[in-house]
Amino acid sequence: MIIWTGWQAFSITCKRPSTNLSLLSIQSASLEFDSKRLWHELSLEVGAGEFVALIGPNGSGKSMLLKSIVGTQQLSGGKISFLGGEPGSHNSQLGYIPQHRATDAGLPLRVSDCVGFGLDGHLLGLPISSVPRRQKITEALEKVDAAHLAQESLGSLSGGEMQRVRVAQAIISKPKLLLADEPLSALDLNHQMRISELIDQQRRELGSAVVFVTHDLNPIIDFVDRVIYIAQGRHTIGTPDEVMRSEVLSELYGADIDVVRNQGRVVVLGAHDHDHHEDERWH
Repeated sequence: MIIWTGWQAFSITCKRPSTNLSLLSIQSASLEFDSKRLWHELSLEVGAGEFVALIGPNGSGKSMLLKSIVGTQQLSGGKISFLGGEPGSHNSQLGYIPQHRATDAGLPLRVSDCVGFGLDGHLLGLPISSVPRRQKITEALEKVDAAHLAQESLGSLSGGEMQRVRVAQAIISKPKLLLADEPLSALDLNHQMRISELIDQQRRELGSAVVFVTHDLNPIIDFVDRVIYIAQGRHTIGTPDEVMRSEVLSELYGADIDVVRNQGRVVVLGAHDHDHHEDERWH
C-alpha cells in the first residue's frame, strides 16, 4: 500500500457476507496527543463484510485512529491487529484514502501512474507496464468517473477530481480492509452518491471491510452496520439507531444534543458548539 503525505508517496510493508471472521481487532486502545486524551479504552472487532462509520467533531482523533491502524501512529495504550498481525505487517491487504489536501500545481505525476501505485507501489523498482495492468487502471478510473483524466497531471486536477483519483488508487488492489478518511469531501452530491455506492458495492462483492470517517452520516447511512462516535475523549459504539439518539450523544458530550430525523436524514443539533479546531493533527 502507498501512503501519501501531500503527494509525496512512500511505501510501507505493507450481498453482506455472514461471517464472523475478524479482520481488524482493536483492544483497549488509547491515544493521548500533546497531553490531550483523544480516546481511551476503545475496543472493536471489525468482521469481513462489515461497514463501520467513524464520526465525531473536528479534533476528536478520527484520523489518528486510522493512522494507528495503518501503523504510522503509535498508541498510548492497548493493541491493534490486522489479519492477526501488528499494524504495518499486512498493509498490502489494506486500502487507504487520505484526507483531502491541496495538490502542488506543479506536480507532474500522471493520474494513471498515481492509480497504478495502488497495484504495485509497495514493490521495489519501477512497475512493469502490461495490458492487464493498464486495463485494471482504466477500470478503476471508470468506476470513479475519471477515465478521461488518465493522462492528466495531478497538479492540473480540481479538488473533486483529485479526491476521485485517491479513491481509485485505494480500491484498485481490492483490499481486505478499506480505511476512508472523509472520502466524500470536495465532491459534489452526484459523486458523493457514486463513490459511496462504489465503496459499498466492492465491500459486498469481496466480503471486505470498511472503516469510513465522515462528518455526515447521511450519504452512507443505508450501508452502515455500526457507528463509532468519538467526542470529548470518550466514545460509544452501536448501530446507527442505537448511537444517533439525543440521550446517547448528550451523555457523550456532557451537554444537550438534539438528534432530529427528517425524511430519512439524521441531523445532530448542538454538536458543532463542541467542535475542536486547535490542531488538524488530531482530526
